[in-house]
Amino acid sequence: MKFRNLFLAALVFAGANVFAQSSGNITGQDVANSPNVITTAVPFVSIAPDARGGAMGDCGVATDPDVYSMHYNPAKYVYMQEDLSIGLGYSPWLQHLVSDMNLAYLAFQKKLTDRSALAATLRYFDCGSIKFTNDQGTDIGTYEPNEWAIDVSYSRMLGDYLAGAVSGRYIYSNLTQGQIDYAQVGWSVAADIGVYYKRPVEWFDAVDADFAWGASITNIGSKVSYNGSSELKDFIPTTLRAGAQLKLELDEYNTLAFTADLSKLLVPTPPITYEDEFYGKDDNVSVVAGMIQSFYDAPGVSVNLDNGLNHIGVGYEELCEINVGGGIEYWYNNTFAVRGGYFNETALKGNRKYVTLGAALKYNVFNLDISYLIPVARAGTSPLENTLRFNLTYNLGVKK
Repeated sequence: MKFRNLFLAALVFAGANVFAQSSGNITGQDVANSPNVITTAVPFVSIAPDARGGAMGDCGVATDPDVYSMHYNPAKYVYMQEDLSIGLGYSPWLQHLVSDMNLAYLAFQKKLTDRSALAATLRYFDCGSIKFTNDQGTDIGTYEPNEWAIDVSYSRMLGDYLAGAVSGRYIYSNLTQGQIDYAQVGWSVAADIGVYYKRPVEWFDAVDADFAWGASITNIGSKVSYNGSSELKDFIPTTLRAGAQLKLELDEYNTLAFTADLSKLLVPTPPITYEDEFYGKDDNVSVVAGMIQSFYDAPGVSVNLDNGLNHIGVGYEELCEINVGGGIEYWYNNTFAVRGGYFNETALKGNRKYVTLGAALKYNVFNLDISYLIPVARAGTSPLENTLRFNLTYNLGVKK
């Protein structure tokens, strides 16, 4: 396979990453600063697989639980009302770049008791068809690289209102289909931990309300190597999330919920070398060291061809690594819902900024959810433009 083809394939796979950058809407101080984006292996595990979270600014660590809670915070499962649920998700991905790339998601949850629950999910990322050629340019076949992850979670109540969970995950990444001698299948074993707190509050005289908060660290796991080297390994997207939700029971038929999430990659920031000066910290460290180091290792400088070296400050760059999402959800008679949200990432770290919209319909044992993403940029400049997500949920068990 020619090097340029390998590079193109790698670019496509990296595009599936949630770090996909938009070329518009760079304002203020970031105009003079070149991006210093944190990249990881297997970015597909960071893509929100559900239409509900996808419609609410990628928020989900503290929202009401559903069968897709594994991605955000598995501690929510024990709060499920349904005894048994199965969910199926599908999303065409980066359709502006690759027409046949998509993400499929299968989720399952079972209440073991009123204080414990078990859940499992399967995530499959189809990278689309790639034509491989040899060094002479001869076509040697078309292959479909793929990645997948399977995980299991156990959650239980830790008190009257507090729940906790642990999850285990196996991640598999086959990007070359055996067509490159020095390239191998990448894999990793990872774990999640999460906590979730929810209780009624009497903050309003005439309206019943529930307040919830949650926190999780997902994808705590081994680095991935695609060439068998013990040194050339990439971090997986270990992510810290924290958020809160306020849900208002307006009356017998109407409910309104507001939620907000903060998220940050617990992965070392790439250092910068400029005119023999080194800024930042060595990012060739262990997984645990990298998680700790990620809070203070930003170079604090930006190199721009027009302006040279700009000192932006370590503290400022660390704050830029925190992504913010917010969402709102309205339900009528627990049958029909509309949702909206906004997600913001600074230009220095990728510049993903988008509005999200969605709706849901419940009918007997079925739930149908859909979401739509609108980048805050000039039309046609973002690979995330027109992203759709679909979910179908089937509640097999009786409510407890």
